[in-house]
Amino acid sequence: MISAYLKDNTRFADEVENWEEAIALASQPLIEKNYISPLYIEEMIENVKVNGSYIVIVPGLAMPHASSEKGVLETGIAYLNLKKPVMFPDNQEVKVLLVLAAKDSTTHLDILSDVSSILIEDEFSDKLKEATSEEEIMELVETVEIYEG
Repeated sequence: MISAYLKDNTRFADEVENWEEAIALASQPLIEKNYISPLYIEEMIENVKVNGSYIVIVPGLAMPHASSEKGVLETGIAYLNLKKPVMFPDNQEVKVLLVLAAKDSTTHLDILSDVSSILIEDEFSDKLKEATSEEEIMELVETVEIYEG
């Protein structure tokens, strides 16, 4: 399920100025496909400002998201890998961002659960952080989905 939402939504960058820019850059594939509006990016950033770095779900990996009513047009996931990690609040260093945009709360929880269950595996999250191409990411995610399924 994750691989279908992630296809053609991956980006790689050397570095960003700050975590807000990281969230905006990670969201660009979803903006370009009209899956989210700019409001959704603002809401994700606001969530971190209000709630702290709760989106850092494993060391080095953040999953920005916001309420589906705040600018989600279609369900999708976007991936950003930074060569130089960016600091989030609470001194949380992040190298990979997985932006989650779900049209409804049920889909949101299903995707969050799927992603969380595969990220528990240290080996998987390490490989995700070290990936250098979309093909590598898709192969990794599809392998885990087959194993989990």
